[in-house]
Amino acid sequence: MQEQPEPPFAAGLTARVELTVTDADTAQAVGSGDVPVLGTPRVLALAEAATVAATAIRMPTGSTTVGVRVELEHRAATPIGRTVVAAARLAKVDGRRLLFEVTVTDGDEIVAEGRVERVLVERQRFVERASRVP
Repeated sequence: MQEQPEPPFAAGLTARVELTVTDADTAQAVGSGDVPVLGTPRVLALAEAATVAATAIRMPTGSTTVGVRVELEHRAATPIGRTVVAAARLAKVDGRRLLFEVTVTDGDEIVAEGRVERVLVERQRFVERASRVP
């Protein structure tokens, strides 16, 4: 009987990343609004960066993860100069599918929270498929 390899990821993995908001991170700069506060696309990118960081240490050689689904509630405005922290926790592993719970905070205030789903793929094969001309 052949032994199954141990899965590279297990629920409970965590990571945190932070960002000090600059002019380049505002809704005005990223085209998601006309106010000088942290734009939702940057909040999402930060949340995704935390999920990537959570898997980085255990990532199998030649593999990567790609985002496939996001649910994010952006609750509070963050002005330029403030530092926000995105925390990701791997809540569930279903084969190659990884479901993360994410929270973005500014001090004690929750700026955003939600879920990010990623799928484990072979990097080279994924890039080759994406590069094909239809």
